[in-house]
Amino acid sequence: MSALMVALYRDHATAERVRTELVMDGFPTDRVEVTAREEPGVAAVGPADKAIDQLKDYFRTLFDRPEEQRYVEFLAESVCGGAAAVTVHPRGDIETERAREILERAGPLELEDKDLDKQSLEQAASPKARPTIQSVLFGREG
Repeated sequence: MSALMVALYRDHATAERVRTELVMDGFPTDRVEVTAREEPGVAAVGPADKAIDQLKDYFRTLFDRPEEQRYVEFLAESVCGGAAAVTVHPRGDIETERAREILERAGPLELEDKDLDKQSLEQAASPKARPTIQSVLFGREG
């Protein structure tokens, strides 16, 4: 499993804003996911019949170790209760730092991470802290 960060927010609208900010900052859309009642995402394709079980199955793919099962239960129950989760798969120290900054700025109820110290693609992010979108729009230096 790749490195990941999961932030839980009070509502779907906040999670949507966070996702937008992460993507505008340069995170690829395939490495940022929102999971909410209004937008179950990948959780909805699970084989379970009930939403709570689909959510547990999904979060269990992220937190698969026995000691992480409390996260699975908490996240699934919270999302069923109206909260929303944003999952980010950062690559390297720069992306991890940027993701944490953006996730924390929105005031998460909970922020969990996994395997951040075992990232294999340390150079996936630019060596500069400048968001990729700015480089594309305004050139490398300006």
